[in-house]
Amino acid sequence: MERGVTTLEARIAEAAHGWRLDRALADAIPTLSRERLKALIASGAVTGPDGLARDPAKKAPGGALFSIAVPDPTPAHNEAQDIALNVAFEDEHLIVIDKPAGLVVHPAAGNLDGTLVNALLHHCAGQLSGIGGVARPGIVHRIDKDTSGLMIAAKTDRAHVGLAAQFKAHSIDRRYRAIVAGKVSTSAGTVCASLGRSSTNRKKMAVVREGSGKHAVTHWSQLRQLRDATLVECRLETGRTHQVRVHMASIGHPLLGDPVYGSTRPVHRALLATLNFRRQALHAAHLGFIHPVKSHALAFDSEIPADMQELFNKLIV
Repeated sequence: MERGVTTLEARIAEAAHGWRLDRALADAIPTLSRERLKALIASGAVTGPDGLARDPAKKAPGGALFSIAVPDPTPAHNEAQDIALNVAFEDEHLIVIDKPAGLVVHPAAGNLDGTLVNALLHHCAGQLSGIGGVARPGIVHRIDKDTSGLMIAAKTDRAHVGLAAQFKAHSIDRRYRAIVAGKVSTSAGTVCASLGRSSTNRKKMAVVREGSGKHAVTHWSQLRQLRDATLVECRLETGRTHQVRVHMASIGHPLLGDPVYGSTRPVHRALLATLNFRRQALHAAHLGFIHPVKSHALAFDSEIPADMQELFNKLIV
């Protein structure tokens, strides 16, 4: 049977002028990874103003419109696995999951199964959008393995494209609860700092010079002062990798328990060890968006999970 194709259009941002084509397209279409786009370019699936584009390293012209022919996925090698899911909402177009900490979103090196994708393939009987490719069916956005909370998956390509457009327009209301080190001195603030790969550790993200990374904005507000810590709400204007973790660390308030961007203070070290709390204290607590097919507003809230609530209780002054 001949495979179908979904055609996507992407306009290169003026700020991405001169970037590698695969990087510029990944910035324009956040639902497709840079590696996936690199493969699509090499296979002749990308057309630009000068015709077929086959070189992922070609310099991208700002403002140019590109067309990407994304083949429907071949039968996924991912196994459908009967993993319990906490479903906040579901219809024929999409599903909202309240993800527990510790669950990886999609298969990758070191986590080839036991992921949210494996659980969704079972729960949705394979009815997931194919735009993300074989490895990431239905995945529109991600939250870190050790972050808990709400995320959306798309069952149809139409829903996937519609949700991706909202993420790109920064119109989705995403609010996180975080316990950060130190007492935040003001009631609210905004971190506007570009994020990119760390020059010293490619597995980490870092604040980088404006124009050399991805524009990122986090609005935060203080909810409660704790023992040498603060409960804050972070509202994402953009959704970059590790955004809350890097932005809060950049202003001197890393997330408690963060093994990558935080340095555990002596006052918290024994408590975290006693509670066996070994993750960043971060929870995706609120998710609001417009249904991509039915056009009505949806909003969901998730209570802080037990491990983070216990940490909070122990830190109450």
